[in-house]
Amino acid sequence: MRAIVSRQGGPLRPGKSFCEEEVPDPAAPVGTDLLVEVSAVSVNPIDARLRAMANDAAAARIFGFDAVGTVLAVGEQASEFAPGDTVFYAGAVDRDGSYAQRQLVDSRLVAPKPRSLSNLEAAALPLTALTAWECLFDKLRLSTESDGTLLVLGGAGGVGSLVIQLAKLLTGVCVIASASTPESVAWAKRMGADEVVDHSALDFAQRVRELAPEGIDYAFSPHSAGRAEFFAEVMRPFSAVVAIDNPVGLDLLPLKPKSISWHWEFMFSKARFDYRAHSQGQILRRVAALADSGRLVSTLAKHVGELNAANLLLAHEMIESGHTHGKLVLGK
Repeated sequence: MRAIVSRQGGPLRPGKSFCEEEVPDPAAPVGTDLLVEVSAVSVNPIDARLRAMANDAAAARIFGFDAVGTVLAVGEQASEFAPGDTVFYAGAVDRDGSYAQRQLVDSRLVAPKPRSLSNLEAAALPLTALTAWECLFDKLRLSTESDGTLLVLGGAGGVGSLVIQLAKLLTGVCVIASASTPESVAWAKRMGADEVVDHSALDFAQRVRELAPEGIDYAFSPHSAGRAEFFAEVMRPFSAVVAIDNPVGLDLLPLKPKSISWHWEFMFSKARFDYRAHSQGQILRRVAALADSGRLVSTLAKHVGELNAANLLLAHEMIESGHTHGKLVLGK
């Protein structure tokens, strides 16, 4: 089969970072696995981080997580699916990814694609929807009865866009999002944010406090480096922050006086440690139902083109620029 492989880490280089090659077909699926013909994928910051890491030049790595595709064959324990089903998923971090014609994926991580969305629109959702869901409901323990104020940093980002939507659809919290350009402000408002504040402003903390004088109850953080003092200032006592990034040397001691809780979210933990892996398929079914009811919108921001090495290079360049909003999608 044809796949787009990476043999070289570090900065992006045309003809080096991604190469189109013929590689062996995946094995026939066994157990809970599905064999899927990939139609569309989206690109996430973790795709770029993994690609940038140093690789053994002799080892061809196939990256990619978000995907929409057609089931070709099923393992003996994947009884919920059949050949011909159209599905969407985010996969696992320790298996070959979706930058290929065909892929093996654990059916417990998979759900039927939302019927109302195109392949491209659906491919934008899985990883960010799973991350947002686990942030809100596994870590912050929000529910339909929850109220208070949720601060969503990076409200126009892929995950932030879904945190806003799910919080407004499934809880009673007021959402304050951060964004710094006219385009990202408009995007965060489209996602449903009640208020949007410029996180690049020198008085950012003051503006947040003006909107939440008693302090923020919950916060989502995709960019935590250097933010401990900020959270200590704007959060109320016994509040909670959930973060998805990898800040080096993060000192959380400023949070102690207010007993502020800090949670980490890593969407791949369930598959990696086989911990409630089936819950991700269940979450994606809930997300699909919300999309098909017209309540949740796709975060597709740009169709980069067909899935090939040149377009993947372009998508990774755009992700690494730090100036995208929503999701970048490739395929058909």
